Amino acid sequence: MDYKKYTYIPATPEEVYLALTKDISIKLWTGTEVEFEEKSDTEFSFWDGDIVGKNIAFETNKKIVQQWYFGEDGEPSIVTIKLHADKAGTSLEFKQTNIPEEDYKEFTEGIEEYFIGGLVDFFDE
Repeated sequence: MDYKKYTYIPATPEEVYLALTKDISIKLWTGTEVEFEEKSDTEFSFWDGDIVGKNIAFETNKKIVQQWYFGEDGEPSIVTIKLHADKAGTSLEFKQTNIPEEDYKEFTEGIEEYFIGGLVDFFDE
């Protein structure tokens, strides 16, 4: 199953991009240990390993493409985050493919609350 969400963030695309690609920034808004490098073909881990995957591509201040892992047999789940300048801030588009149906509700609620919600809260404070 696929998921798509648009969110307004009160910060510039440059600031949001940095928050999503620098390990020290990711630690700040997730509040947990993170392993992340802004480099294609590197593996990453958020929330002490609750989300793990591989970075596919980066377009500075505009786009991040990642593969998130679901179990051993799951098909690749691709996450694409696009950043668009919007008035004084950023419109963030979060799109994810191939979320297993049995995990969909719980997983997308977690994305909204912790991933997108954490990012929004970080810039709201």
